[in-house]
Amino acid sequence: MRAYALRRADPASADEAVSEVFVIAWRRLEDVPAEALPWLLACARRVLANQRRAGRRRVALDERLNGDRLGAVDHGGVEGAAIADDALLRALSTLSDDDRELLLLVAWDELEPARVAMVLGCSRRTLAVRLHRARRRLAAALERAEHAEQSVTTTMEQVR
Repeated sequence: MRAYALRRADPASADEAVSEVFVIAWRRLEDVPAEALPWLLACARRVLANQRRAGRRRVALDERLNGDRLGAVDHGGVEGAAIADDALLRALSTLSDDDRELLLLVAWDELEPARVAMVLGCSRRTLAVRLHRARRRLAAALERAEHAEQSVTTTMEQVR
């Protein structure tokens, strides 16, 4: 559970989210299914989303109060992740939150499709379609990033 949260938030926020998830699970103990992991991950997903929204509201309020533009780069919740490939990070950041979450559940959390469907609250068929489309969009984003990188390299060589 903590590893899931750490891939999506800084350590302090991840710990806070995990704590909140288990408080929710304790309060709703009768609602927790026998196979608890997908239910807990779905709960963690919502808690982390609430944290991100609250953070954005705090930043917006601070900007309004101070009149400053902070200009923080949002990489869609994966800024704490250890991703060596900058192109992949940029490509992931261009995807919608739903696409990014789906791909991360499958690739990083290594959940099987039935569990991913439970986490996202959809059927396995719907999941298969969404996963196919998300993979296509990620491939297109990676291709665009690679093309842009090649253009910059070519331009730099021409300048020399």
